[in-house]
Amino acid sequence: MQPLWYRNAVVYAVDPALFRDANGDGWGDIQGLTRRLDHLRGLGATCVWILPFYPSPFKDGGYDITDHLSVDPRLGTVPDVVELLEEAEEAGIRVLFDLVVQHTSDQHPWFQEARSDPDSPYRDYYVWADEPPDDGLESVFPTVEDGVWTWDEEAGQYYRHMFYAHEPDLNTANPEVRKEIRRIMAFWLRLGVSGFRVDAVPYMVSQAGAPAGFEDAADFLRELREFVSLRHPEAVLVGEVDVPLEEYEDYFLDGEGLTMLLNFWLNNHVWLALARGEAAPVHKALGELPPTPRRSQFANWLRNHDELDLERLTEAEREETMRAFAPEEDMRAYGRGIRRRVAPMLGGDPARLAAAHALLLSLPGTPVLQYGDEIGMGDDLSRRERLSVRIPMQWTSDENGGFSSAPKDRLVAEPVREGPFGYEEVNVYDQHRSPGGGLLARVGDLVRTRLGLTEIGYGRHRVLDTGCPSVVALRHDDGEDGSVVTLVNLADADVEVRIPDEDLDDLVDVLTDREYPRDGDDPPVFKVGPYGYRWMRPRAHVFK
Repeated sequence: MQPLWYRNAVVYAVDPALFRDANGDGWGDIQGLTRRLDHLRGLGATCVWILPFYPSPFKDGGYDITDHLSVDPRLGTVPDVVELLEEAEEAGIRVLFDLVVQHTSDQHPWFQEARSDPDSPYRDYYVWADEPPDDGLESVFPTVEDGVWTWDEEAGQYYRHMFYAHEPDLNTANPEVRKEIRRIMAFWLRLGVSGFRVDAVPYMVSQAGAPAGFEDAADFLRELREFVSLRHPEAVLVGEVDVPLEEYEDYFLDGEGLTMLLNFWLNNHVWLALARGEAAPVHKALGELPPTPRRSQFANWLRNHDELDLERLTEAEREETMRAFAPEEDMRAYGRGIRRRVAPMLGGDPARLAAAHALLLSLPGTPVLQYGDEIGMGDDLSRRERLSVRIPMQWTSDENGGFSSAPKDRLVAEPVREGPFGYEEVNVYDQHRSPGGGLLARVGDLVRTRLGLTEIGYGRHRVLDTGCPSVVALRHDDGEDGSVVTLVNLADADVEVRIPDEDLDDLVDVLTDREYPRDGDDPPVFKVGPYGYRWMRPRAHVFK
């Protein structure tokens, strides 16, 4: 059987509006991304997830869509997308698009038609009420929106919006809406995408089940998976599913639902572990995860394009993590998360940043890198809400960080100009030229080595009891003779580790953060430096 490509992939997430401006109008665009595919390939990424590029008022970073079957003119054209897909295929990089069908923009023609005529077939594309029901629903943005129902004067009714008021919810219980969703997916699949990252899945699915309940909702997910698989057998659905742990199976559906779930549970506990400098939260979270169906997978990340949502921690754990990484109120969002990038949260320390990436890439599942984190980009807290982490990519120390040649007043967003994370201090070009390669070289080494250690992607893992509280220690086995041991030290101190498994008494380094002399003890003692990491294989496997 052909190996499942996504089980041993490394995904690179890109906001095309903020990555590279090819035509000098101040907006990043599809052509700019196409011309920078060499950066992704050099890093070792095997898949790129492209955030929304569809026509939009851009009140919500492009997630407020007015046409799912086109490209915003500021970002390019459909032929530009075709060229991108062709160039990515040549480079060996698969492409995922964002599927945003839980809501639309209020400027979408469907909503404009729905609100203007109660007898329009588009009226039932959305969720309406004469009076807001007492349904207990709360806004995704509780500190910004007062509720989830807004009065529309022209329609003479309230419409529901789980997100912003300018993003009315689609009625996914309506068969015609489901048909539109299939049409959107079919269009982009025909052009060659390898699947979709599906936005806001729990809200979309709960509405699909109304009023019949969960079985209809589950059928909706099965319907999407089957539709995609019949048109592109290798295509995947990666779900944004931030729900309690016990509900994960409701979305995997024993292999008939989503292909991958973005693992918010593990992500929250990774940050708790980083805050404490202790491995226990990661080890415990891994032990609590349900097993994935045979053809399914979790996807892991350090940061995404939203706030760092810490809802899966207890109140005390969340506040502990906040104190460590967002001590000021302006660094927090929506009463639950952090609106900073990885590098500022970790103090810009290259060793600690490399260790965080080593941890991410050693976790069982598919790693997702956020654009710019590979060079340690900062954030801009002067931008509202989640926009603080959505900033232009820093390519060079030239004006605008090499993102765009446009005048400052025409830029889609200001680059970070000042301070230790400004583009004169942090950029791709300088890190390529630096003697040690900087963070970019270390992350690249980790990514490329991770792809070669297929046991992490395809195999099964087990936590190792090394007796060292700061070291995340995992054993990965492929079920045959392949084994990999990954050690990542979360503390700023030298440590010594003993591997308890007797069949792993002759390990050799595959990748380390520095040179470690071979230990002559029996059993051996493995030293790991401050924020250090060691990835190892049994000698017999390396030199067979």
